[in-house]
Amino acid sequence: MKNDDVPVEINDSPSRILIAEDDLTSRNLLMAFLKKNGYDVVATSNGVEAWAEMQKPDAPKLVIIDWMMPEMDGLEVCRRIREIETTEPPYIIMLTSRDEKTYIIAGFSAGADDYLAKPFNPGELLARIKVGVRLVKMQERLNAQVLELRLALEHIKTLQGILPICSFCKKIRDDKGLWDQVETYISQHSEAEFTHGICPECMKEHYPEYCKNKH
Repeated sequence: MKNDDVPVEINDSPSRILIAEDDLTSRNLLMAFLKKNGYDVVATSNGVEAWAEMQKPDAPKLVIIDWMMPEMDGLEVCRRIREIETTEPPYIIMLTSRDEKTYIIAGFSAGADDYLAKPFNPGELLARIKVGVRLVKMQERLNAQVLELRLALEHIKTLQGILPICSFCKKIRDDKGLWDQVETYISQHSEAEFTHGICPECMKEHYPEYCKNKH
């Protein structure tokens, strides 16, 4: 981290961030900087610890991970995280002193969402974190809308297929073999509601006097 460690105001609500950094000094500086700017930090010292944290049900949705670490490097952690089946994947920022294009491509190919070379500018890091926060929140809102739509569809009742109907009384036979009035059956299998009236043909047949008086 560079010496221009000036707090940068952030408008996003505090979020949990996992950091994976094997260097004690760098890890403590990064952890203190993020906490000062309103983030709850889960700190790990190697790839194995980071991977263990990311397998937990309440794993952070933001991850800052160093490339070079003992036991398991950042690339392998990224690959494993991306293998987790989830509708809310975490946002991963890869930190490394390697800034050649081949390494950047390798980082993105492993599953990183962003890439920041060391030593990094604190303001730039926070700006990139805010991008991650926005994307994570957008994904959460999208998932909520999908769930709402799914629940709505489950409540919609539809009529489909062949319906056995009596040729005389027009009752419909249900799946249990019972016969119901048409309006009863449709009410139970759709969102339709009924209001009753009399069509002109039935009016002439059942109330001829009324029709004559009307004319």
